[in-house]
Amino acid sequence: MTARCSVYLAVSLDGFIARPDGALDWLSVVERPGEDYGYQSFFDDVDALVLGRKTYEVALGFDAWPYAGKRCVVMTHGTPTRRHDEEFFAGAPKEVVDRLSREGVTRLYVDGGDVIRQFLAAGLVDDLTLSIIPVLLGEGIRLFGATGRDVRLDLVRSRSFPTGLVQSEYRVRR
Repeated sequence: MTARCSVYLAVSLDGFIARPDGALDWLSVVERPGEDYGYQSFFDDVDALVLGRKTYEVALGFDAWPYAGKRCVVMTHGTPTRRHDEEFFAGAPKEVVDRLSREGVTRLYVDGGDVIRQFLAAGLVDDLTLSIIPVLLGEGIRLFGATGRDVRLDLVRSRSFPTGLVQSEYRVRR
């Protein structure tokens, strides 16, 4: 059985996942004590993560390693130094999904703009949870780009929060 590939990501109203320099400070507009918008429940339900090198480098700068307790595979052609028992992988998205599936992983958290775009283009993403942050950045790192084909989505659920965040869950139509 092939592992389910899930995206869970915050995005500005104009489609950016980070500022041009990778900064995420704009996420603070929706931070509220005790509110994680369902992230912990999602995180608890995944077996492993596949993320890009840039996302990995941003995560290394956090006070605490955000992926503690989860198997973490970083898609990169480089050879970074391991800091948190992470693995590095230089192949195609399908190769890493097939390998992890054979090793018993049932649900993957796919993170990082480049990696998400690669997984979408390869037809590997099963579902997306997008949290739209009520801010226009005007420039930055875009979530979506060329996929080489239409990717049809079915809305599973959408909800709004008092902070103005709107979260929508989609299933990729096969």
